[in-house]
Amino acid sequence: MVDDTELRELDPRAFAHAVPALLEVYEAAMRPPAEQLPGRAAIMNSHASYPGFRSVAALHGADALGFAYAFHGRPGQWWHDTVLEGLHDHGRPRLARRYLSDPLEIAEVHVRPDAQGHGIGRAMLHALCRDRPERTAVLSTRAGPTVARRLYLSCGFTDVLEEFTFPGSPGQPFAIMAARLPLNGSDGRRPPDRSAWWPWNGSR
Repeated sequence: MVDDTELRELDPRAFAHAVPALLEVYEAAMRPPAEQLPGRAAIMNSHASYPGFRSVAALHGADALGFAYAFHGRPGQWWHDTVLEGLHDHGRPRLARRYLSDPLEIAEVHVRPDAQGHGIGRAMLHALCRDRPERTAVLSTRAGPTVARRLYLSCGFTDVLEEFTFPGSPGQPFAIMAARLPLNGSDGRRPPDRSAWWPWNGSR
């Protein structure tokens, strides 16, 4: 299935149009309660209007196997402000200055369970971060020794908060992770062209 997967960069309008299909990937990967999906769709549509927005979809024919997106993080955005406050509350103002003064916020990286383990997530992550003007990349992922966390560590991310609970998510700790750009392990490919398919042979 993944041998002829293609990565395509979606501009904000194309991303908004694709949100229903991308939500199916999100639902398969994260298994959220069904009542949360309309709210997630609203958040994704809102993020498409943020500065520096970039989205990548992994496609097999007409089927989406994965997607990822990111944007420039800045004060006034919920995630940015919440994590900034958390770092100060935990006595880590230096890390806040180092990683949140000019960040690329990676909001989502998801791959369908039946397509995981073939490097799709890594390819999408590098496509998001390649040739960005920001100094750092930041993200949150479920705490613990997960496959996603191992991927981020292998790409140069480090924990800045090991277990952080977001408001509204009691009992579900997250690791806040950050990296200097460019990422470790870049394969040197050019960034995907917004107007064309980007062939990828699934070898990474």
